[in-house]
Formats: sequence, C-alpha cells, structure tokens
Amino acid sequence: MTRGFRTRGLHAGQDPDPATGARAPPLYQTTSYVFDDADHAADLYALESDGDVYSRISNPTTRILERRLAALEAGVDAVVTSSGMAALDAITTVLAAAGDNVVLSEDMYGGTSSYFSKTATRRGIEPRTVETLDVDAYADAIDDDTAFVHVETVANPSLKTPDFEAIADVAHDNRVPLVVDNTFATPALCRPIEHGADIVWESTTKWIHGSGTTVGGVVVDGGTFPWNATDYDELSGENPAFGVDFVERFGERAFSQVVRHRAVRSTGSCQSPFDAWQTIQGLETLALRMRAHCENARQVAEHLRDHEAVSWVSYPGFEDHETHELASRYLEGGYAGMVTFGLDGADDEESYEAAKTVCESVELVSFLANIGDAKSLLIHPASTTHAQLSLHEQRAAGVEPDMLRLSVGIEDAADIVADIDQAIEQAFAARPVAATGEVEL
Repeated sequence: MTRGFRTRGLHAGQDPDPATGARAPPLYQTTSYVFDDADHAADLYALESDGDVYSRISNPTTRILERRLAALEAGVDAVVTSSGMAALDAITTVLAAAGDNVVLSEDMYGGTSSYFSKTATRRGIEPRTVETLDVDAYADAIDDDTAFVHVETVANPSLKTPDFEAIADVAHDNRVPLVVDNTFATPALCRPIEHGADIVWESTTKWIHGSGTTVGGVVVDGGTFPWNATDYDELSGENPAFGVDFVERFGERAFSQVVRHRAVRSTGSCQSPFDAWQTIQGLETLALRMRAHCENARQVAEHLRDHEAVSWVSYPGFEDHETHELASRYLEGGYAGMVTFGLDGADDEESYEAAKTVCESVELVSFLANIGDAKSLLIHPASTTHAQLSLHEQRAAGVEPDMLRLSVGIEDAADIVADIDQAIEQAFAARPVAATGEVEL
C-alpha cells in the first residue's frame, strides 16, 4: 500500500532502532565502518555488496534522508549532497563531457545560469538557453551532442512554470533525459517525475529543511530512463572507472549509483550526517509548512496587487499570470510561497534604487540571500543573485531592474504585509520630491 504524502514525510526510509527501540532517526556521526572480513571489504569496494565504507560515499543517517526524499519525489533512489549546486554539478559530471551541450530554459536561478555559462564552459560543455515556454525551441536546440534538458518547476525568480510533459516528450524523442530543479515547488506541490522528468534535484537548504540553518542538496533518480540504450560513457556498458555495468548491477537505480560513486565520491560533495539529520527534522513538517507558505503568499500577493505604489506583481495563482494554467495543472495544494513585485518609478534607475531601499527598510522580513525559510525573506535580484548577468541576460531570465523577490514565510500574514508596507513607505519618502510623481503614501 502506498502511504499518503504526510505519512511518508514522517516514516519513509526509517524504522525504530531494533537494538534500542529509539523512535527518532539516529545520528551516525562517524567517518567509517568496520568490515566483517577481508572478503567483505573487497566486495564493498568492488560494488558487489551493498554497505557503508566511508561517509563521503554513504552513511546510515544520510540514507534515511535519501530514501525519504526519493519516496516523496516518486523516485526510486536519491543521493544527498553538500548543497543544491553540488547536486547540479553531480548530474552534469555524470551526463556531460567536453564537446557536449545542455539545453536550458532561460528562466533560471542566477547561480544555475552562472554555473553553466562560467563553470561548465571551462569543461568544454556548451549551454544552450531557449525560451522557457516555447516547446519547439527545445526540439530545435537538441542535437546528437545534447547531454540533457534542464528546466525549473517554478522558475527563480520569474515564477514561470514550463510544460513538463511536452518538454519531456521532446527530450525522450531525442533519447535525452529531462532534468528538473524542483526547489521552489518541493514534492509537496509537484513531483516532476510523475510528469515525465527523469531526474530531479533540489536545494534542500530551502523549504525541505525550512529553518535556514542547514545547507544541502539532493539528486533524485526517476528510474525510468533507458540508459542501456544510450551512449553515456558512465552508464552504458562497463563503467570506465569501476569496470562494472551500473545498469546491470543496480537496475533502475543505475543513475543514482553513478552519481554516488563517480561524482560525489570523487569530488567530496557529500552531505554530512549532522546536516542530513537536521534536514530530516525539517522534512517532517514540510506538508504543513507548505500550506502556510502558499496561503500567506496568496494573501500578500493580493495585498500588493492593490497597493498604489506597486506597479506590478507576479504570482502564479493570479489568473493573468503568464503560466497560471500550467501552474494549475502541475502544482497541487497551492502556487508556492514566492511573490515578486516592482515599484512605481519614473525610470529603471529610480525604481532600481527604490527596490534597494525597500530591502534596507524591512524590519520583520529579513534582507538576505536565501528562500524557503519559515521566516519571510526579501532580496533585490538585479543587484545580488543575478548581478553577474548583463541587463539583457537578466531580463531573459525574468529579472527586471525593479524586481523584489519575496519568499513568504509562515508568520501572521498581516504582520508580513505591515512590514512590507512600511518599507515601501520609507522607499518613497527617501525619493526626491520631484521624482515621486503622483504616488502618495
């Protein structure tokens, strides 16, 4: 019997400790593990037996988190990493090599964009960005050297939702996997694997953990892509490093095991047992927290839409949002906990400066570079998260000079609204009188 989402969030991947009867997930803060004998050690190193050798590769505590996240994301296996970017790098390390390209939706997190344009290119991997909602553009960009297609469930920060199923069909027609960053939605709202994605990754730092104390990431293997029918060096036939056919040895878990043994094991981008243990605590309340995030985001968005000093609001729950229909199709239980908005201004420079002043003026809401905390967070992407991009690149990614990105927390909605209002009032009070136009607060 498949248990419900909230039940899986509490129980998947762990039973009470048979030795002690302890109910809570234990923390195994150890680097290594005693072998039964020499043959046992040899079998573990040869990947002929399952077990723990060294916590850079696997650990009983991190395994609980991996199994729980796989169960929540509708995957067959998962590998946790030191951060979300480490998860993306592990996927790229396994699937792409010099001379390959990756097809990317242009609406993406600034760190992801910089990773592909500034880091992956140094390895000889070409990023090809396409218009997020143009399914034909993905087909046109894919060729024989395409390693994978990458999109975000709810794009950061444009909040666009792509048509997963249509894009998955295009990718699969070309024998290429679809990789989805599910950070903004979490499995509480969307499970991309159920809509055709082959691999999902997330920054568990955000809503998965939810308290802003622990950095982490995860790669979830959908277990459905036919790796043995492709020519990926790490997954097709005998692996060049281990001399093992991962598909033959691990079956539907082949990709996740290559990520574990060929990426995380080699680069050291593992998640510590303590960080995994911390994340498990947060994960237990994910379903409850996401309800509150979504409801508060709706209330804040509706308030901002009626605010006389706000020129625009982007929120997927609004019927006039560009991807409202797609978000309604793929998200369940809410439209996520993010809202972006801009202020009235005479020009880009004026609204840019006003947005920065709002960030400097909040009192309850925190001005910092994170999202997905139980506490509300605000940032000005153009001067921070996407500052490495040119103005043209920023706009292609959905970032306007005046954009404010609000990660709506689970405080009382009225308190969030009151703080944003007073910060906006301060931003307008700081403007020269001649520049304030007709707006009065």
